Amino acid sequence: MSFPYQKVLIIGATSGIGKSLATKLVENGIRVVVAGRRKENLDAFVAQHGSDKVDSAVFDVMQLEKIPEFASTITAAHPDLDCIFVNSGIQRPFDFAKPETVDLDIFDQELITNYTSAVRLTKAFLPHLQQQPRQTALVYTTSQMALVPMMRCPNYGASKAALHHFILALRTQLQEGAGNVRVLEIYPPAVQTELHDAKHQPDLKDGHLIGMPLQEFVDEVWTRLGKGEDQIPVGSAAEIFQAFEVKRQEMYKGMTELLSGLLKQFLRE
Repeated sequence: MSFPYQKVLIIGATSGIGKSLATKLVENGIRVVVAGRRKENLDAFVAQHGSDKVDSAVFDVMQLEKIPEFASTITAAHPDLDCIFVNSGIQRPFDFAKPETVDLDIFDQELITNYTSAVRLTKAFLPHLQQQPRQTALVYTTSQMALVPMMRCPNYGASKAALHHFILALRTQLQEGAGNVRVLEIYPPAVQTELHDAKHQPDLKDGHLIGMPLQEFVDEVWTRLGKGEDQIPVGSAAEIFQAFEVKRQEMYKGMTELLSGLLKQFLRE
């Protein structure tokens, strides 16, 4: 089995995982639309790979009120769009033992980027994906911290956990919905990207060197996407996933089936 989608939008493609995934797609002959805040990075990517293979769109996911317009513009320009990667993410440290150091504006920015914007993008793009005559997909980048939090980044773990729970419920709901929309989740471990750069997390030394090499991570993700996996925990995230997430999802499935049966019973009565 190979990657089955023909045109992919990657939101959060100006650096790191998003940019590397976009490169991998282009290298495999898949048309890509890259989106993100930094126009100069997007322009450089298009210049590198060619406008016959890549389109770009400047967009900041923090602008929540503009998400419906963004989705309409993208789908009008690309009616054959059949896969969307929701990849935007930021990570910031917070120490609530020293509450005077906690900037709640930054806290909210992280929550919106990592979770709220993903939910709104999902709602905005779903009608287009559901109307396609072929299988389509939503692909989300969460984190191993969606499963186990880290003390120094309490909001990052919480926001990724919120997105992970949303994805589980979304996948179940869409099985009964219109169209044929798959829901995929990629769980990175720490990966060597600018997520940990000193400009964002000054308490880290050589933060961009923390974790798994980026190309190694993307190569594994690409292989497993081609195998048709819906959930792709990589590296240490895979160990965490197998340790307890498999069991938790079995419990989620059982609870969902139980509640669904009870709801049908009450609706009949």
